[in-house]
Amino acid sequence: MAMNHSSNCDAGAGGRKRGMGGGVGAEEEGGEQTNAWKRQAQSVVDHDNQNQNNSSYQQHFGSTNKAGSPRPGFPSDRAQEFASIQVQDVVRYPLPGCDQPTDFSFSPGGSVLCTLYSEVGTLQRSLHVCKINTDCPMEGDELPQADFQVMIEPPSGSGVDEKHLSLEEKLRRERRRERGLGITRYFWSKSSAPPIAAGGYQAGGAPCPFVMIPLPDGVHIQSVALQGKAASGGSWSVESELRKVIPATAEKPVLEPTISPDGQKISYVCNGNLYCYWIGKDATVQLTTDAKKGVVNGLAEYVAQEEMDRRTGHWWSPDSLRIAFTQVDTTHMPSYRIKHLSSEDSNGMEEEHEYPFVGKDNAKVRLGVIPVEEPTKRFWTDVQAGGEGTKTFEEYIPRVGWFPDGRLYAQLQDRKQQTLQLAHFDQETGKRTVLVEEKTNVWHNLNNCFRPLCQSSPEDPNLRGGFIWASERDGFMHLYLYSSSGACLGQLTSGEWMVDSFEGVDEVGGLVYFTGTADSELERHLYCVPLSNYTKAEKEQRRVTTLPGMHHVVLDPTFRHFVDIHDSPNNPPQINFCSLRDGKVVCVIHKSKILPSDDRLQRLSAQPPELVTIPSKDGTMLHGAVYRPDPEVYGPGPYKTLLSVYGGPHVQVVSKSWILTVDMRAQLFRAKGYLVFKLDNRGSARRGLHFEGSIQHKMGDLEIDDQVCGVKWLEERRLADPKRVGIYGWSYGGYMSAMALAKAPEVFKAAVAGAPVTSWDGYDTHYTERYMGLYEENKECYVNDSSVIFNAPRIRGKLFLIHGMIDENVHFRHTVRLIKALNSASIEYDLLLFPSERHMPRGLQDRIYMEKRIASFFDQNL
Repeated sequence: MAMNHSSNCDAGAGGRKRGMGGGVGAEEEGGEQTNAWKRQAQSVVDHDNQNQNNSSYQQHFGSTNKAGSPRPGFPSDRAQEFASIQVQDVVRYPLPGCDQPTDFSFSPGGSVLCTLYSEVGTLQRSLHVCKINTDCPMEGDELPQADFQVMIEPPSGSGVDEKHLSLEEKLRRERRRERGLGITRYFWSKSSAPPIAAGGYQAGGAPCPFVMIPLPDGVHIQSVALQGKAASGGSWSVESELRKVIPATAEKPVLEPTISPDGQKISYVCNGNLYCYWIGKDATVQLTTDAKKGVVNGLAEYVAQEEMDRRTGHWWSPDSLRIAFTQVDTTHMPSYRIKHLSSEDSNGMEEEHEYPFVGKDNAKVRLGVIPVEEPTKRFWTDVQAGGEGTKTFEEYIPRVGWFPDGRLYAQLQDRKQQTLQLAHFDQETGKRTVLVEEKTNVWHNLNNCFRPLCQSSPEDPNLRGGFIWASERDGFMHLYLYSSSGACLGQLTSGEWMVDSFEGVDEVGGLVYFTGTADSELERHLYCVPLSNYTKAEKEQRRVTTLPGMHHVVLDPTFRHFVDIHDSPNNPPQINFCSLRDGKVVCVIHKSKILPSDDRLQRLSAQPPELVTIPSKDGTMLHGAVYRPDPEVYGPGPYKTLLSVYGGPHVQVVSKSWILTVDMRAQLFRAKGYLVFKLDNRGSARRGLHFEGSIQHKMGDLEIDDQVCGVKWLEERRLADPKRVGIYGWSYGGYMSAMALAKAPEVFKAAVAGAPVTSWDGYDTHYTERYMGLYEENKECYVNDSSVIFNAPRIRGKLFLIHGMIDENVHFRHTVRLIKALNSASIEYDLLLFPSERHMPRGLQDRIYMEKRIASFFDQNL
């Protein structure tokens, strides 16, 4: 149930879990908006950022003045309009205002800015160059606009398409929560490739760098001649045809292609073995030969992909001579079989998954190094993670990489995830030296903030060869500076707020850039601190981004500019090219607009939700969002009320973000006269380890209490009709919905539980044991207090279960086990099954039908 980090609101952005947020399968879209969007205020609309009467608001939502107030409690004739709105409005992607480019990156040296984009507003994307205009004359207050130029389009019939992917590729897209089509990933070579294969020279005779594009039919490369030193003045030209250098088929898919730092080679995995393709020689060498059923080299195991945010299993050394890789052995793990019952084949297709159930064995994972010139001389480090009766400290390997001086490092976790080590390894013996060891009595939230410093760049000799490390040791995620020997030199950031992401370190300028919540836990901004902060009691800190709301950024490698993707409840994402010195906009890259053909917001009379704060039982203030029906249509209330819930750890759903506004399911229900409410209960993200850790060892308890507090808060203000309150959610949100009927039947009258975890002994090790502890040490809560199955006899009200039958994440077995308990207790339920869907429904007709059924269910039962 990991939440993928996303920097925009396109349909491919998931969250680390997926939940029923803004539409089908958007469930995880709540996650840090999926790490994308959050915030709120005090029981009133948050007016301090943008006023509802401003021009931007009027542009997207139209006038708020409507004539004809109805009698209190009686809907006006306009309610009939809303009743005819189609569920296609909910399922259609992209969401309104979310057709923006995605996956920005700078070319080597920063002279060209690239992005994936569809000029016609679909999910079918090509690789574009953003031409940054700074010399154009400005008209009035208008800023220069960037030009988009197509650099590479997928060859006809070769782009990513759900129909032509291998099973392995489909499952990896599930792990990435990826919906995009056409070109979905691309990678710049850090150095120039030999012109023999890639083709082309730059001015001065140097070979061109190239772009690598993985597609279902193989790996393609395209050389690009670059000129200039900055994206605001650089130019480019394609020097050759897009060339397929590594072919692939459904039987032999090419997975995780990775360019070597010197730009001469591409490593990849095929059928469990690691290969290396030499670009200049147009030749391939097989590096490993010991793959077999249950043994794979160079790929991340399931829990690493799903729960640790580690998507790869091999890493090039800085000198491009060696590859570190994991070997994953699952031969000791029983297979979990998933039958495709809708297959036309009478025998049916069957998948086998070595799934690490709670309390059972994890995959055995070894960490080795292989010289690409002499692959038979590989050696193994002393890491022996997972497996039967693990003899060493580590159970998991969440991060691997190389220091600039060529030392291999890894982060290692114990099974309880309460100890985290950073170690480097002797290049001859493979033995470890521990640099950092962190212990906690809660859990360690993994992050991507670790960053080695170069050996010679920093003027301060204490920093040479050192590294930046992130820790929640004081209760909040902050950055720390360490020496090369692992001595902590001091904190770079501090305070009762969170660092969200590490964005870069300018070692020459002595500056560190990161995003965080220093100004508001409901916003996300880019900040800058000096490397010398570790010596100062009073920390210096500068906010770079200026507009209130959510910011996701990409820094150029010269640390002069950055791409700023900004959104807020009243404004869809706008992408600007900004000065890193002061945050000022240099050029507008993309300004999201509601296309004339997309009138969903106006037809729904959509409004941004009111952002509120409410107290929990212990006085902790919780953030919520209220989608209130139009009082001129439906009167002042109280209203039929629906809670849209996620509720799980590692996720934040309420923030000052456009994604709240374009939650189309919430807006559809609001237009039909329902009040929709979202609440980040205790246990959710971006509030510190104490807030998140309050659910430790007993999930499904405090979360329900807080959601009940939210309903009571609405009832006290005569907004919620206490006799007509429902709840819906997906994944952890599905678990919450079912538990709400069992633990608070006097409050909730109807629930939609999508892909719910019904008993935590049926979910995976890394996620569940992090929060619930080891099964043998907390069995009572696993099988009783925190189990929907155990609590099923207490369920009152109406329950609607939805599940994809080939869900390889939260298995369909969860719903089947709950059905058995409901049958035994003679409790009625509704059931909707999708024979060909996984955890995140993708089929358009399935999604349309599901939305119809959800709407009908609540209309009938509230």
